[in-house]
Amino acid sequence: MSSGVVAQRGKARRIPIHRTLPRFVTNPYAVLDEVGREAGGEVVRLELGLFRPYLLTHPDHVQRVLRDNSDNYIRGGRFWRPLRHLFGDGILGEDGNGWEHSRKTLQPSFTRKYLDSLLVRIGEAVHAAVEELDGAALSGVPLDVGEEMRRIVSRTAVEVLFADQISAADARRVVEAVDTIGTSVVLRMSLGVAAKSVPVPGDRAYWRAVRTVDEVMVPLVRQAQRGPTDGTDILAILSRARGEDGGELTDAQVRDDIVAMFVTANETTSVMLTWLWPVLQAHPEVAQRLYDEVDRVVGGRPIQHAEVAELNYTQAVLDELLRLYPAAWIFTRLVRRADVVGGVPIKGGSTVLLSPYITHKLPQFWDRAGDFDPERFLASRRARLHRYAYFPFGGGPHQCIGKYFYQLKAQVIVATILSRYRPTLDGGGIPRPAVAASLRPGRRIEMTLSPVERRLAA
Repeated sequence: MSSGVVAQRGKARRIPIHRTLPRFVTNPYAVLDEVGREAGGEVVRLELGLFRPYLLTHPDHVQRVLRDNSDNYIRGGRFWRPLRHLFGDGILGEDGNGWEHSRKTLQPSFTRKYLDSLLVRIGEAVHAAVEELDGAALSGVPLDVGEEMRRIVSRTAVEVLFADQISAADARRVVEAVDTIGTSVVLRMSLGVAAKSVPVPGDRAYWRAVRTVDEVMVPLVRQAQRGPTDGTDILAILSRARGEDGGELTDAQVRDDIVAMFVTANETTSVMLTWLWPVLQAHPEVAQRLYDEVDRVVGGRPIQHAEVAELNYTQAVLDELLRLYPAAWIFTRLVRRADVVGGVPIKGGSTVLLSPYITHKLPQFWDRAGDFDPERFLASRRARLHRYAYFPFGGGPHQCIGKYFYQLKAQVIVATILSRYRPTLDGGGIPRPAVAASLRPGRRIEMTLSPVERRLAA
């Protein structure tokens, strides 16, 4: 191939370092787009200096790693390790360090049945947060979309999951720190550099941000460990939980899971909702159909429990957003024992990369893969999808525990905003993604809100 991709029978396609490394660090999405088109779902070997991971994009291969042979593909290794100081050994930590026990402890707080019982609280929290946009809407002052989505999502998560025990100011500090971590750690992760003794640009910002997270979270953990434990919030659940040895959890164990839950509850939703508005601006026919559904189902009222199930097109829009703009655009697994994937031997001890960003656009599985088409996620068409052609929340034992909370919260936020306002953006089009650990817009997005006419008439 003119691109330099080399393939041999029984071996992975190989991409030479001179082509990959500089561009992968500065614009990984362009490289992944190119690799995905050329590989066509075949196993690829990326030559990133001493780091030579396998890139697996075919849904069958993804399924083998995440579900069918998941015990052989574990979270760990030098690509994963840079985030250990943020997430520790809890539910988002490396395998073998207590994540499974943490998941069992926290799972009841994220079941569909339990979260449905909290819908009134979710709706009230979202309504109060969105209502704060009224002043800007009436005055026509432009809003920073990313900042406002983070504020609304964070306030909802804090009130519903953390019983309002994190102040708005502290929640903002943590959100901003996590945002810094997502940007500062990307070079270290891209190069597979795990050793702290090897300095990498962004390290100082990373360590400052981790300290900020601890300054907020550790005092909360200590207070919860000393206080009453009969609440249903995450802090109370963890404060009365028991470890695998039957003893109380340590402050460090609680801290790790609290941080993981805060990030899980905020990051995917706020990032995805930031992409929503420029995408709607670029697709007015989708926007109008979305507006019509919200008007019909919700009107100008706070959203009610029965109405969520009727927001089918709203959910399809959100699903399609995560297809083209998956927050977790790439992640890794460490291979414990040698395996064969797609006819290609995979060495034990090596790293495999999985990329929803590529798999979600493979033309073999997606008609008009580059087009934004929410209808592909309506029931009649969704049933035809390969189960692992779409995996924005991972899959198998490690599928994101907060998946349903994200779906419910995102629907309520979008419906609540559009029941009150119509957005107009700054005209900059859909931005390019930033180089970060999660797929974020690469520039500030501004929009103005206009109150929906029926609210003025009321």
